[in-house]
Amino acid sequence: MKDKVFTEKISKKFEFDEAVASVFDDMLSRSVPFYDEVRKLVIALILAEQKEGLKVLDLGSSTAKFLLDLHSKMDVSMMLKGLDNSQAMLDRAEQKCQAFGADITLEFADMLEYVYKDEDVIVANYTLQFIRPMQRVELVKKIFTGLSEDGMFIFSEKIVFEDKLLDKNIIDIYYNYKMEQGYSEYEIAQKREALENVLIPFTLKENIQMCKDAGFTKIETVFQWANFVTFVVKK
Repeated sequence: MKDKVFTEKISKKFEFDEAVASVFDDMLSRSVPFYDEVRKLVIALILAEQKEGLKVLDLGSSTAKFLLDLHSKMDVSMMLKGLDNSQAMLDRAEQKCQAFGADITLEFADMLEYVYKDEDVIVANYTLQFIRPMQRVELVKKIFTGLSEDGMFIFSEKIVFEDKLLDKNIIDIYYNYKMEQGYSEYEIAQKREALENVLIPFTLKENIQMCKDAGFTKIETVFQWANFVTFVVKK
């Protein structure tokens, strides 16, 4: 279904409700530059490490598109699990998993309170940015503690730039990109207003420092387009 959530005047802040869940896959593919390519890249990184029983946990798994794509490509039996705190998202994810006959565990949970234990791979695709900064830092510390010794945390985020002029120019470039995907200026302005103080991005340096403070020693970026970055971090 095509994303038309912001064609009408907004009455509330952005949330992952039924209206968003019903168009979320389209929203991602049209709002996040190279989203499909990044998803494929992350899946390829996981498949390079695949082994029987490998535990993969997706934070903010939404409609389970990422986990379903991973499931369709794995050669061995891995333990795939998705966490989300939106029942509307989980309902759609459950329907899709059943339709494809995919053995994927889905759980309604607050990722801030979830107990992470011996996870091999934790993925957060454009998820951390919706968590308040102080809580975000504490979550990454929990993730570090909950990873297995050779575990891997892969996350993608929208960032801001320290150079304010560059940041403004990049935002303009991004909005032009969204218009090329069929969004109107009105829709873009409506979504920006709805996301204000809901999506709070860090700078590249702040994301890296957050990982260092959590204890991670191997921190790399494997993709960047303008203000969208994918990180791979290890203990």
